Amino acid sequence: MFSSKIIGMGSFLPPKKLTNHDLEKMVETNSDWIVERTGIYSRSIAEDGQGTSDLALVAAEEAIKNSGIEKSDIELLIFATVTPDYLMPSSACYLQAKLGLGNIMAFDLAAACSGFVYSLSIADQFIKTGHYKNVLIIGAEILHHKVNYDDRGTCILFGDGAGAAVVTRAEDGEESKVLSTHNHADGSLADLLYVPSGGAVIPFTQETLDSGEIFVSMKGREIFKHAVRTMSQACQEALDANNLKKEDIDWVIPHQANARIIEAVAKHFDLSMDKMIVDIENMGNVSAATIPVALNNGLKSGKIKKGDLVLMTAFGAGLTSGSALVRL
Repeated sequence: MFSSKIIGMGSFLPPKKLTNHDLEKMVETNSDWIVERTGIYSRSIAEDGQGTSDLALVAAEEAIKNSGIEKSDIELLIFATVTPDYLMPSSACYLQAKLGLGNIMAFDLAAACSGFVYSLSIADQFIKTGHYKNVLIIGAEILHHKVNYDDRGTCILFGDGAGAAVVTRAEDGEESKVLSTHNHADGSLADLLYVPSGGAVIPFTQETLDSGEIFVSMKGREIFKHAVRTMSQACQEALDANNLKKEDIDWVIPHQANARIIEAVAKHFDLSMDKMIVDIENMGNVSAATIPVALNNGLKSGKIKKGDLVLMTAFGAGLTSGSALVRL
């Protein structure tokens, strides 16, 4: 069995911003209330006509450039998203063509906000078994189309963006590697966070458009509770699997859903906030993209360094959850 490692990161947040003060003009809310409850000041918004694969393309190009390998070396593309360009075919196929990757395996993965850690786990398995050597993983979303701007409980949270990583085979004895991944799902809680219409059960119609069933529906209090529980459990699972203590971790990168959730995870897990990467202020909740964007920003700023032990953890609609422990 081989080991895998991350060798290149990339990210892209559209320059267009929807600020809290913009939202004050759209829905009954105010900036102080939003910041107090979420930690968000603004969120990135894709331009009209942009697809999720367009955002992913920018992030992927940066990740490949930073990896030092050629596009022709990539053997698998995994695209984590719940906001694909089209219902069919997959956004992975569009991105594959835009990148010019050739006739390789490419598929979408729908694990919502846990999409990046799910994708990293799958890439790790393909590399461990020797099936592939170089895998490109993407977490990207355009969520503002799925938000009802009359619902202040959801419209203040979500934004658009993309993050990418190149994962490759680690050499024998190399410290840099993916140490372990741990992923779960509990479908009995699916109705806590979902989009009611647009699928096979309730197809898109004028009626569902008028009723607002095409938008995200979220039970915020229940989501908060389960988010804290599942991310804390996933963190502990990663430590137990590697016989480590929380003091051994350099950084925890949680899904950037809400600053209060991140603080609650730190408290529940008995971790100092100094070890928590919080990068939500001007990004918002970008679902599968938040972890790779936060990791890439941390690397570019010098806050996160090569050799650091990084614990990523996420939860999302499904409810999905997971963690990945990585030595960079």
